[in-house]
Amino acid sequence: MSWIILLFVFIIASVKTRTSKKPMTVSVILPAYNEEETVGSVVKAVKSLNYVDEIIVVNDGSLDATERMAKEAGATVISHTKNRGKGAAIKTGFKNSKGDVVVFLDADLQKLTSKQVDKMIQPILKGEADVTKTKFKREAGRVTELTAKPLLSFFFPEIKFEQPLSGQFAAKRSFLNNIELEDDYGVDVGIVLDADVMGARVKEVDIGNINHAMSSLYELNIVATEVVRTIVDRANSYGRITMIDTLGRSIRMGVLGLSLITLGFFFIFFIRIRPSYMALYIGLAIIIIGLVIAAYYIIKILRASIKTILRPDDKSRNLKSFFYMHSPLVVSAIIMFAVLFTMLGSVHVSEGQISIEPSAKNVILWKQPGENQTIDIRGPYSIDSALENETSIVRIPQDALNTLELNYGDSVIINKERYTLNETLPMEDSTMRIPFDARTVLGLNVGDVIRDSDLRNYFKDIYAEKKLSLTTANMTATEGILLKNTASDAKIINLYLNNESIGSTTGILKDGTYRIYVNGYLYKTIQVDQESSQNTYYVTKGDDIIKIEIGGDAKSSAEFATSDQGILFYFNIPS
Repeated sequence: MSWIILLFVFIIASVKTRTSKKPMTVSVILPAYNEEETVGSVVKAVKSLNYVDEIIVVNDGSLDATERMAKEAGATVISHTKNRGKGAAIKTGFKNSKGDVVVFLDADLQKLTSKQVDKMIQPILKGEADVTKTKFKREAGRVTELTAKPLLSFFFPEIKFEQPLSGQFAAKRSFLNNIELEDDYGVDVGIVLDADVMGARVKEVDIGNINHAMSSLYELNIVATEVVRTIVDRANSYGRITMIDTLGRSIRMGVLGLSLITLGFFFIFFIRIRPSYMALYIGLAIIIIGLVIAAYYIIKILRASIKTILRPDDKSRNLKSFFYMHSPLVVSAIIMFAVLFTMLGSVHVSEGQISIEPSAKNVILWKQPGENQTIDIRGPYSIDSALENETSIVRIPQDALNTLELNYGDSVIINKERYTLNETLPMEDSTMRIPFDARTVLGLNVGDVIRDSDLRNYFKDIYAEKKLSLTTANMTATEGILLKNTASDAKIINLYLNNESIGSTTGILKDGTYRIYVNGYLYKTIQVDQESSQNTYYVTKGDDIIKIEIGGDAKSSAEFATSDQGILFYFNIPS
């Protein structure tokens, strides 16, 4: 009887042990850089999973409202004072998280669902995997197809994932504690390679359709460089790089030649030297040198390879040796051509502007026969101090002025101080000279270099007074606007003088009061209510009647200034 009681006690104890096993906790980390439009929806999708214990958004030096949107969505936010890279943001989040399972999600995912996130986590919670990575339906990534897969196939042929650079991961903390996370975009492929070598169970999970914001060619170049560096570093660390026969030197020199050719093209497109035509000449010289080196050694390699393949011994072994020894050269050639074709194929011209943003203006501008259209390449811009006795003048390049949609002679108000926009000095077509007080408010320092695409982020919500282009010489007009970094729904305002159209302007128009000045004096304050039927306002000066008509809908990245922000219009009508 006693043994039956002991057996019963043992069974109860076993059941109690199994049922009291502590469930794994889950932390979700989102590295984010200027992702105000999507970070909130990603956080909300994760937050709907009731078993997620913490959501951490690492704000990697964003210049927009990423931090605020993440907090409003319910995430814990850790901010870097400057942009340090995706991997560094992931490391910060990991160090400050506590979960047994750690999930990494990009903050720019569009229409992400909680079901997709759950698919990533469940295999680990169920004990089926130590690491999960995602694959999803989209057009193949250029960096993946043109760099990562060829290199992985050569150095790590056992890795067969469809999307090794998907960017969305989940892993046990015990695994992550034993690897070194990269500081940049190489972090994703680094996790895959470390898991492979360490024998961790990795599962690729299909999460269906998912959308990312498209990256520029410049950004893809950075990603590709960091991914290639990580793969090569891991290959070297894990003993995957060998060069064992007499062809090694020729292969390395052939790779050098192809690399020089690629460097030459990047020198032409992206390297900044004064005068700018020198970069073109230097780039062409590097290309020619690379062609000579590559051609010489490729011919030597082909001669030796033909002899190797035609040897009377084991043809299968010869072909296998040929493949393994020549893969670096083949991959380098593929990468070179891929970079060139991607660079040229990704150039999109729309409304006279080029979609890529090189670091220099070495690209030759041209006109199509019979068309009055040129390629407009803007930025980047170097920040410098103002000239002596120019404490109220901002010298700004024409390209930057075009991006801000302002003109020379216009004014900007920074911290209640008025600054007039003026032309740059000769040979300073990419330099912005800004007085100290204005630089302090804008968060800029002498020597900073900002991309054209970031320019509006620095000038966001700055009040400007812009001269309007009118078709009459009988008067001048100035409008007050707030600069925005994105285009929003706006209104067209048409101006008439004595019932004749003299011009129009476009801006975001909110309900509220707006001030109109005439010849230095406040003429009237108007009340705008877009639900009201009133859309016309009049200004009378002597025999002249100005009609201000709120017209149709449009898009604009400027907002008309309300009474508490500045003026709507300033009309100067000669007596």
